[in-house]
Amino acid sequence: MMLPSLAESLKALLQLCISTIHSILAGVFSKVCFWNGGAKRGINSSTASEELDQKREQSAPIPTSVNYHFTRKCNYKCGFCFHTAKTSFVLPLEEAKRGLKLLKEDGMEKINFSGGEPFLHERGEFLGKMVQYCKVDLQLPSVSIVSNGSMIKEKWFQKYGDYLDILAISCDSFNEETNQLIGRTQGRKSHLDSLYKIRSWCQQYKVAFKINSVINTFNIDEDMTDQIQQLDPVRWKVFQCLLIDGENAGETALREAEKFVISDQQFQEFLGRHSRVSCLVPESNEKMRNSYLILDEYMRFLDCRDGSKHPSRSILDVGVKEAICFSGFDEKMFFQRGGKYVWSKADMKLEW
Repeated sequence: MMLPSLAESLKALLQLCISTIHSILAGVFSKVCFWNGGAKRGINSSTASEELDQKREQSAPIPTSVNYHFTRKCNYKCGFCFHTAKTSFVLPLEEAKRGLKLLKEDGMEKINFSGGEPFLHERGEFLGKMVQYCKVDLQLPSVSIVSNGSMIKEKWFQKYGDYLDILAISCDSFNEETNQLIGRTQGRKSHLDSLYKIRSWCQQYKVAFKINSVINTFNIDEDMTDQIQQLDPVRWKVFQCLLIDGENAGETALREAEKFVISDQQFQEFLGRHSRVSCLVPESNEKMRNSYLILDEYMRFLDCRDGSKHPSRSILDVGVKEAICFSGFDEKMFFQRGGKYVWSKADMKLEW
């Protein structure tokens, strides 16, 4: 593996320092405001701080389902990607496990590992060890992965398949030229060949198979009904292309996704064309933006409410309840979009 350059390391360190200072200032500001209100009522600062912490703990949402983007690095260059390779940082395995244990203790039932490309770091071994830890040690009901599929080998299934409930493969088109235009490709390797091969392995090694598609200007007119029905995933998650400032839009972004954006009407027309597909799960920009609990590579919750990403402090430093208060998580929308479903393969009653 190539070591990150000095410039990359310094950039990552600077970004972490800035976001940490931002989070500290936000916490200080909220406590000062609370203290000022308490002082007017004759409450001392210590009591005010304790009341604030109690209120936060009481109102903090339960992290039932968490998406851990433990790496930002990827071998694909999808033009609409909204979690880009702005750093090359990955937590040491034992620190990642410590964070996962904290999440379980605060109510996590499902963990989804994503990236970047999660099979890229140490070529899947790092991911496999976290999957095994979550299923065996933490006894989580559901462990899932989102991947582009290009780095997965059969030997990974042989070693870790028993511990994985769901594997979602991202596929935006069943036309190789369209995938090339989108950037969902690496060299001459066929993305679709990988998709069908992994579908077969999921069947063989008893892992529930899922497909994720981002609908954009390049695939908006495509009819994927026959291919999806043939692949028969347990869920076909269909996303409307989303802009996030600093990731795929704006001056500091590594992608320019404006040319991929479709209207709400176009998205609805795509859904109407695929209404016969029973496993389809649509997610518009409105449903998607605030209804996910997203942890970045430093295990900080990301608040996307204003169309950009604002990190909390790391759960490794302040705990889950403190950090999650700065996540912007819309728990009501999470349930409304069907975020809670039958997600353990033991309960799916699939025919292997």
